[in-house]
Amino acid sequence: MQTSAVHNEYTLAELNKEKGFSGVGLEKMRIVPRIDMGDYENRKAEIADQLWEASTSSGFFQLVNHGIPQQAIDETFEMSARFFALPAEVKGKYPLRPGSNAGWEYKAQIRPSTGTADQKESYQITLPRMGDLWPTGEELSGFRAVMLAFERYNWALGMKVLECFRMKLGFKTDFFTEAHDPQSPDYLSTLRLLHYLGMENATAEDLKYWRAGAHTDFDCLTLLHQRPGQGGLQLCPGKESDKLEWTDVEPLPGVVTCNIGDMLMRWSDDKLLSTLHRVRMPKEGESLGPRYSLAFFCQANRNAVIQGPEKRYEPITAYDYLQQRIAANRL
Repeated sequence: MQTSAVHNEYTLAELNKEKGFSGVGLEKMRIVPRIDMGDYENRKAEIADQLWEASTSSGFFQLVNHGIPQQAIDETFEMSARFFALPAEVKGKYPLRPGSNAGWEYKAQIRPSTGTADQKESYQITLPRMGDLWPTGEELSGFRAVMLAFERYNWALGMKVLECFRMKLGFKTDFFTEAHDPQSPDYLSTLRLLHYLGMENATAEDLKYWRAGAHTDFDCLTLLHQRPGQGGLQLCPGKESDKLEWTDVEPLPGVVTCNIGDMLMRWSDDKLLSTLHRVRMPKEGESLGPRYSLAFFCQANRNAVIQGPEKRYEPITAYDYLQQRIAANRL
């Protein structure tokens, strides 16, 4: 049963803005920019121009020829589905602990835009914080190996994109790569497995709401893998978010859908636009079954100081910034 939103006041301006995104809005056809990452080293300047254009005008884009093998994507989706099919008492042995952004949660994320829990469960992998949060081999053989490989594929792709933004912003070489150093105990980038619950028994009233309420991400960059045939993702470009006109993003094989997060928007002095998005309920004629997706969040290491070259905002560490954002989205 969905309830009306309860709006609080937040410290961060980004969260107070998000409170106003609860309306249904309209739908609008748009072309999502598609950027070819092939021959990256020789084409880096050209790719950087295309990424900058997409990210300063709308804040979302898709990557092709990105270097992540389709076999790795398929294996990760299969292993994700196997994890979520485990009994609740098994998954419950690996709970998301407050402030950790690692472990399993069930219908625990509340958006400032709606004040209600998203209709999903998820499992977060933040490497330095995993400890005893990995399922055992007896519970799910091969899970850890598949996830570690996929995490690293996504990190490498994310660093290529961020290096292109680094070139445009004028930071020193490898600035963002060093700020997302996976060898550091302060590493905060997260691979998130998502399972949106099946709506086979939903009422007509239930289907008026959202599987995930409208929000912007609080990382630097999100890389999203969708499963063909399991749609629902809708985006509203950064410069048009006040209009609440939504565009469906079709789930296509071999395509990585990306969006700028609030952390990078702040780091760029608001030049790069954080993208509003949500996951709608199935429409008439669409499958009411479950939906799976894989998201990798490039989040700067906890001790990284976020401040743009123009110093539009006061400096804040990535850890303090993320803690405020995570706290606002939990029960």
